Amino acid sequence: MHLTPPPGVLKAGVDAPAQPARANYLPLVLAMLAPFLLYLATVRSMVDTWNSSETFAHGYVILPISLALIWRQRAWFTALPPQPWRPALILLAGAGAAWLAGRIAEVQVVMQYAFVSMFPLAALALLGPRLAAKFTFPLLFLLFAVPFGEIFVGPLIHYTADFTVWAVQATGIPVLRNGTRFELPSGSWSVVEACSGIRYLISSITLGCLYAYLTYRSNLRRAVFIGLAILVPIVANWLRAYGIVMIGHMSGMELATGVDHLVYGWLFFGIIMFIMFWIGSYWREDDAPAPAAVPVAAQHSRGPLRSLVPMALAVVALAAVWPAFAFYNDRANHNEQAVVLPEPKVSWPYAASFADWQVDYMEPDARLARAYSAPDGRAVKLQLLYYRNQSKQKGLISSVNRLAGEKDAWHETASSQRTETVGARNLALREAVMDGPDGALLVWHVLWVDGQYTASNVVGKLRQAQGKLLFHGDDGALVAIAAPATGGQDAARATLRAFLAQNFNAVDAALVAARGH
Repeated sequence: MHLTPPPGVLKAGVDAPAQPARANYLPLVLAMLAPFLLYLATVRSMVDTWNSSETFAHGYVILPISLALIWRQRAWFTALPPQPWRPALILLAGAGAAWLAGRIAEVQVVMQYAFVSMFPLAALALLGPRLAAKFTFPLLFLLFAVPFGEIFVGPLIHYTADFTVWAVQATGIPVLRNGTRFELPSGSWSVVEACSGIRYLISSITLGCLYAYLTYRSNLRRAVFIGLAILVPIVANWLRAYGIVMIGHMSGMELATGVDHLVYGWLFFGIIMFIMFWIGSYWREDDAPAPAAVPVAAQHSRGPLRSLVPMALAVVALAAVWPAFAFYNDRANHNEQAVVLPEPKVSWPYAASFADWQVDYMEPDARLARAYSAPDGRAVKLQLLYYRNQSKQKGLISSVNRLAGEKDAWHETASSQRTETVGARNLALREAVMDGPDGALLVWHVLWVDGQYTASNVVGKLRQAQGKLLFHGDDGALVAIAAPATGGQDAARATLRAFLAQNFNAVDAALVAARGH
């Protein structure tokens, strides 16, 4: 027997459970793909860094891992309806403005972080807080694709050298230290970038965050494990450096001085990471059931599904504004005239060059290096590097610009900031001590950006961005003066101070004249 209920009952749907409506996620997919095309140059800069630096080669696996994590929780897409959220467009606009600021100031890391942050913000705008919250970690995990961390190399080198020298001395071996280089009775050692442990640190933080998310449910346990993932590789690298120095010393510099140096380091790091994850597994919570995706019908949906098309169009349009303005700004600030850097009218006579040192900066548009003789016979070396139409390959302020290259005969042993009174102005500058084959040099250097002087890279980048926004161009220069410090640093400072007092205006006039061409 087959019973057919009255039509009114069928339409009412009293007895049949409500099924969650399925949203059309094609606009979401297209809106999430659009930034890859709009910010293709930023994507390429990230990939170039992944290719050129083993430290950031893990960037290739971040997106696949993020997609896999989203796929694991795909049930939420059918359990919860998307609810486009307009306030997220304000945050997305902020990310675009940050990208534009980084683009104008040529700060790659700001551009890259702003670009990657657009994806979780676009998801928030399209899905709404309720659904997007279910994918918080997979979306934020994308930030690990940004090749960031070189800013910590210097401090890591310094602290690694501090611990290594202290530990060797505590062992009873005499050590003569000069900056990040030190001498043992058995031979010489130097803590360089490869010894900083930055690779271990970045790898540990990335793996630690992923492990904590997958293994723990408690945010406290996750935070503790991530904290260990930061602390353990730093201390482990100190122990690694000490161990390698001791192996080299005890073997008469036969071991741990070549390729085996790196092999020992990675082997030690692998053991430390295994122990850390093994210990962390004792408090794992992944055996507990994860929160299930509850259909929206059981949660009383707040209304019918809204189309994602209008919000997707708004996301794409908002993302497209910033590259368009950057293109216009680049054309407006581009200066086709070649740089002509005139000879500064320095009142001191020329002198024979007293040192073969020169700054290790990206090749500028114009360069000038002169040596002058002070009235008391002391020599001063002046270097001017002038940049125009700056880019990633040619810039005044960059992490690759240093007073001396890693393989140069000269190396920086000390650095500080000071302020000198020059005429009616207070001039902030950087002071560095350089050691090399010709003895020690005391160097004062300062940046000239948009017609103003600063000793800060951050301030320099901000002024560069301000100048481009005001369509002043992006001209900038490095001013560096050096004097021999063999007679003492105070005497060298007196010589440099006298040079600035008598010749700073001449140097400034030369830079202003170059900008006018």
